[in-house]
Amino acid sequence: QVQLVESGGGLVQAGGSLRLSCAASGLTFSRYSMGWFRQAPGKERAIVAAIWWSGGSTYYADSVKGRFTISRDNAKNTVYLQMNSLKPEDTAIYYCAAPARYWTDAYSSPNDYRYWGQGTQVTVSS
Repeated sequence: QVQLVESGGGLVQAGGSLRLSCAASGLTFSRYSMGWFRQAPGKERAIVAAIWWSGGSTYYADSVKGRFTISRDNAKNTVYLQMNSLKPEDTAIYYCAAPARYWTDAYSSPNDYRYWGQGTQVTVSS
């Protein structure tokens, strides 16, 4: 079955950096667009970034543009989220996700994703 396993979260001071990784198995990774989402306490899960299956296009939420970078390594079946200039408002649980079908767009709604990782906590202190 499909498994997505996030890692790389932690506690960091404002202005610091973290790199999240999401290792995928059980699917032909190179065919799937992938998304990173986050959910803060009391808030809905929201898109952070997404990358098309081809790797040629990416999408970012306005709140992270210029600070976060999504990338993928198909040889390692892994998608990354490099987070720089972190702010306290970036504190959340971060999830990676894959849609039900391959060769699709990189969607921005969590409702368009079928497979989810368990999440990794990112805490940014001020």
